Amino acid sequence: MLAVEKVHTLITARPQADQFRLAALHRYHILDTPACEDFSFLTELAAKVCEVPYAFISLVDAERVWIKSCTGMQIGELPRGESYCSLAVLGDAVTEIADLTEDPRTAYMALTVGEPYMRMYSSVALASSDGHAIGTLCVMNTQPGRLSAEQRTTLAKLARQVMALIELRANERSLNAAVRELELLATTDELTGLHNRRSLQDRLKFEVARSRRFRSPLSALMIDLDHFKQINDEYGHLVGDQVLANVGRLLRESLRVIDLPSRYGGEELCVVLPNTPVEGACKLADTLRLKIEAQLHTAGARQFQVTASIGVGTFNHMDINDADGLLQQADAALYRAKRSGRNRVECGAE
Repeated sequence: MLAVEKVHTLITARPQADQFRLAALHRYHILDTPACEDFSFLTELAAKVCEVPYAFISLVDAERVWIKSCTGMQIGELPRGESYCSLAVLGDAVTEIADLTEDPRTAYMALTVGEPYMRMYSSVALASSDGHAIGTLCVMNTQPGRLSAEQRTTLAKLARQVMALIELRANERSLNAAVRELELLATTDELTGLHNRRSLQDRLKFEVARSRRFRSPLSALMIDLDHFKQINDEYGHLVGDQVLANVGRLLRESLRVIDLPSRYGGEELCVVLPNTPVEGACKLADTLRLKIEAQLHTAGARQFQVTASIGVGTFNHMDINDADGLLQQADAALYRAKRSGRNRVECGAE
């Protein structure tokens, strides 16, 4: 009866401030990640130097123990109360049980009473950089016994290597995330969420080269929000910024994945349209013009609408055969649209 009660205590026991330990574990973003050869090598090495058939790298989550790597058997996870490794988060840096059947904490656990009938268990806690035990490197055997002093020392060194590898993988993920964020900041206009002018120019070079190679159509739209200065003067620059953000979102939601919407400068926007002939570009331009006109914006209790003038340029592989020529033609068409009364689309050369 005493053994059962102690097992129950293990199932329900939590170290003080377990939420901080769990926070340390989750910070590494390692749970449920794919198998990795580096971790497998360390478990294989642990089993070999300790002369036992089984070794695990185990991470103790809130209600389960997840196995990052194992040697000798295939197992993904165990309930926290059914894993010997749960003992590691209760305070002992090193846990060794010579005969699991004689320890009331482990005598009735699944791996003790069922296949493969474990008897010996030895582990070293994996400690986070702020001192929390997040799991273990452990070795096991189906025969009772203990590790030698040299084997325990080597297991502790291997556990430090496991933790160093966990730290390294976490740092790599953080670095990759930071690089992706910097790349996004370098190519994205913060206000509208569209590509910035630099990104537009880089991507347009690629699209021009592809259009030349495959003789495919390529078009561009230059979009200018009509009388935008009046919006800033009447409602303020914060409202003007919100208008630009709203129109940017409308463009992102209205275009194909392959299209390239960008903020060209101020209230002027540009959309590059790969594989799009002039007819399709002009039709899309008028659709966008109508959508922009229908969009409602707010300034306090007031609502208002804006209109847009749009010019369309098309890469024709003759007089318009480079990026500058394409944008210049679209810009000239935009000028005609504004000169002809605004809130309209003009296509191609005059």
